[in-house]
Amino acid sequence: MPATLTLTAVEHLPRVTAGDDLVALIVSATARQALSPEPGDILVIAQKIVSKAEDRLVALASVSPGVAATDLAAETGKDARLVELILSESRTIVRSRPGLIIAEHCCGHVLANAGIDASNIAQDDEERVLLWPQDPDASASGLNQRFSQSYGFEVPVIINDSMGRAWRLGTTGHAIGVAGLDPLWNQVGERDLYGNELRVTEPATADGLAAAAALVQGEAAEGNPVVWIRGCPRSSGEPRSSRALLRPHSADMFR
Repeated sequence: MPATLTLTAVEHLPRVTAGDDLVALIVSATARQALSPEPGDILVIAQKIVSKAEDRLVALASVSPGVAATDLAAETGKDARLVELILSESRTIVRSRPGLIIAEHCCGHVLANAGIDASNIAQDDEERVLLWPQDPDASASGLNQRFSQSYGFEVPVIINDSMGRAWRLGTTGHAIGVAGLDPLWNQVGERDLYGNELRVTEPATADGLAAAAALVQGEAAEGNPVVWIRGCPRSSGEPRSSRALLRPHSADMFR
């Protein structure tokens, strides 16, 4: 049989608000669509609905920027209240210039604005932004446990978000929370088509799935934040969190 990877968006998921039971909503919507998850399937969930369910919306009017935020806002031309939130969500600011702040999030991922943005958020009468879950891996772990209980078999969960890349234009989906699978596929010691031993090959499986799912989820008004994936070859390694994807500072040649 040829290798086949199937991605199916869960349709007609209600708009998620603070306190919603994501597992119940997704299981119900999956059933209404007559989808039948099977062992080996992987669930990719957009960060935005996880953050919304975890009440990570912040009204900018409630934020009082400090001196550091005010200074960085003056350098970058950004709202000082937003900069205050970026600083509070970050370990360090990696780079900044007018219009751009690249931060190392508290959980180790490096991206613009520490993952904070205002897209796909109802603004109503006050300006609000959405923060990442406090610990995306912990969020993924909780979801993994509950989905596995609901379906009676292991359901690996990836929480993804779109990020830029340092040396390329455009954004792709990245795995920021992982539970129930090894995010890296260590193929060191295997042989290629010509019998050569692989010495460093280690595909980032979770990032590949996160990127593929992002194409189905969309970035604008598509409204497909949840994607079931079937047919992915998976590493036999022990499940690890998304932190396994992060390059240690000691091996970082660019910071």
